[in-house]
Amino acid sequence: MKQPTIPANGKMIEAVARRFKALGEPQRLRILQTLGTGEKTVGHLVTLLGASQPNVSRHLRALFDIGLVARRRNGTSVTYSISDPMVFRLCELVCNNVVEQARAGMAEIARSQESGVRSQKREGGRLKTGERPAEGTGRSARFSF
Repeated sequence: MKQPTIPANGKMIEAVARRFKALGEPQRLRILQTLGTGEKTVGHLVTLLGASQPNVSRHLRALFDIGLVARRRNGTSVTYSISDPMVFRLCELVCNNVVEQARAGMAEIARSQESGVRSQKREGGRLKTGERPAEGTGRSARFSF
């Protein structure tokens, strides 16, 4: 698989960094997700997101400034829409990677648990409810949440 490259151009790197910074705010991702179903007024977004109007407007401004959303004045209200649908492909890539990493982490936990249980069986020990093998000792230890 070909390794993607990061452009050497300083201005391009700054532009990419601004986009990633803007996408680093969860409320902005919620706004983009909501706008993915079609254009919405600020008031409608406020209602759908359960957020304050100043908060939604601030995030919309940031998304507008980096070119991810477009706005259109409609009388006294402003309607926003997605101007760069590529953002959804980027989010999909990141989401898929998060799921992949979570699965790998869960597989590692399962392997660790199986290893501990096998160790317990070799030593003839028994686990009680709510206990798990302690890391590397073959002995059980209480766990809590």
